[in-house]
Amino acid sequence: QVQLVESGGGLVQPGGSLRLSCAASGSIFRIYAMGWYRQAPGKERELVATISSGGIPNYADSVKGRFTLSRDNAKTTVDLQMNSLKPEDTAVYYCNADVRRTYYGNVLGYWGQGTQVTVSS
Repeated sequence: QVQLVESGGGLVQPGGSLRLSCAASGSIFRIYAMGWYRQAPGKERELVATISSGGIPNYADSVKGRFTLSRDNAKTTVDLQMNSLKPEDTAVYYCNADVRRTYYGNVLGYWGQGTQVTVSS
């Protein structure tokens, strides 16, 4: 199986910063894109940021200039640095990874359990 373990959520005041981390482990041949999505109460899950296996990031317009996504050299961990947080950033944040488990296997998407980020004074 594939596990995505998330850490770093919490409560922060508007204008503050948080850093989310996601580590992939398990039966993995290769990881392609990794990234973060979020889901606020009553809303659909939306993309926050993703990064390709080549290290090219892609951001939602709502977080450009405030969030930075990075990936380690082993390409199994991604970190999301969130600055200038706003109340509208409040959501459960989910890590996502596109994984091929064997040489001939299909690329499948896996999700973490989610971590709560609350931006409030």
